[in-house]
Amino acid sequence: MFDADWVANGYMEQAVDLMVGWVRGQAVEGMQVEVVRLEGRTPLILIEIPGTDGHGGEDGVLLYGHLDKQPEMTGWDDDLGPWKPVLRDDKLYGRGGADDGYAIYGSLTAIMALREQGIPHGRCVILIEACEESGSYDLPHYVDHLAERIGRPSLVVCLDSGCGNYDQLWCTTSLRGMCGGNLSIQVLEEGVHSGDASGVVPSSFRILRALLSRLEDETTGRIRVEALFSDIPTERIEQARHAADVLGDEVWTKFPFLDGMSPMLEENHERVLNRTWRPALSVTGANGLPPLSSAGNVLRPVTAVKLSLRLPPTLDGDQAGRIVRDLLTQDPPHGARVEFALEKSSSGWNAPPMAPWLSDAIDDASQACFGRPAVYMGEGGSIPFMGMLGAKFPGAQFMITGVLGPHSNAHGPNEFLHIPTGKRVTAAVAHVVSRHSVASREGLTRGVGVDAKAQAKFGDHGCC
Repeated sequence: MFDADWVANGYMEQAVDLMVGWVRGQAVEGMQVEVVRLEGRTPLILIEIPGTDGHGGEDGVLLYGHLDKQPEMTGWDDDLGPWKPVLRDDKLYGRGGADDGYAIYGSLTAIMALREQGIPHGRCVILIEACEESGSYDLPHYVDHLAERIGRPSLVVCLDSGCGNYDQLWCTTSLRGMCGGNLSIQVLEEGVHSGDASGVVPSSFRILRALLSRLEDETTGRIRVEALFSDIPTERIEQARHAADVLGDEVWTKFPFLDGMSPMLEENHERVLNRTWRPALSVTGANGLPPLSSAGNVLRPVTAVKLSLRLPPTLDGDQAGRIVRDLLTQDPPHGARVEFALEKSSSGWNAPPMAPWLSDAIDDASQACFGRPAVYMGEGGSIPFMGMLGAKFPGAQFMITGVLGPHSNAHGPNEFLHIPTGKRVTAAVAHVVSRHSVASREGLTRGVGVDAKAQAKFGDHGCC
């Protein structure tokens, strides 16, 4: 919910106009482009491209991305900025280039490349939404509204994920869920002199520390509540070990640690699992704390913080939200007024079993485009669309990939798109889309995924 005045400010519309203008300038026979607008909701770009392989019907490929670009974050270098495009050393700096403005260009370019080379492809639908960073709350309405035009894709390609390095193709196998909200602790009607009250009036900040310690071990960062963990599938553990072998210390050195700082845990594969399959707490905002320059000798009446708890991919987000709310608000120390306003609770996503044709296609694409084998790994963030599509199309296969590699810094300052990786990923997508056409012709694209009932419980949409 970053910009409540997005209609009046017009930036979203500028992004839509820029992308749609480029798409309409491409000569793709049979292509239909539409900006779909449901009342009161952010716009959506829908591109429909007929197949060239002679197969009609509802089957096909759905390619997904988003065009919204919040938050812009502070702390950009003086010669860079969130809305200032800068091209330097194979990197395009600016907010939303890598997350996720390239998706529409990469998707259509991949299809155009196949057509230029006379390589058959199936029916393709490109769907670009405009509120992914706010939780994709508009997207379910568009998916329902456009259900007939979307059809029943047997392959979903998502270009909104990360890569462990820029040397090979990375595919995302799982995404964490999320719950979060505002925790407020009030002890006084108004602030009082700290010399007079301290030692008598409990500090709201100390009560906050005590409540957070119910949830998180302040020494190790491990979540204390076992109900917020899920069993990690053996295949995901093996993939984490392989990813850690490929990356080595890049698992943690990709982050801008201060000199002398050390990461959590000791083994790299455990760090991979920690950021992809285990719950983790972040405090992302605070109220009631004055700036250092204006802080006085006052025992403050209220401390409030915004909590963001990442959840295992297979944990029910609503259930987790209830657990956290009850844990933080029951039996408050000293009878303080404790409130937890749950803002969001969403389940994650775990990929269905991958069909042999897709596994082979992805590995071949990585070898052809990067010269190295593909790597599979979970991601620590969320893409609400994946759970939604997994529930709606339980038999579909998923290729989730992206360009957010080391230091690319989505949601932070100095975000960049690594252009050579963007080109290689685009070529890899073209390769997989062409192989989908072959697999479809051979009857291999249906019936591989989990059943709808099993997948539906992970289908809630939520915040990235």
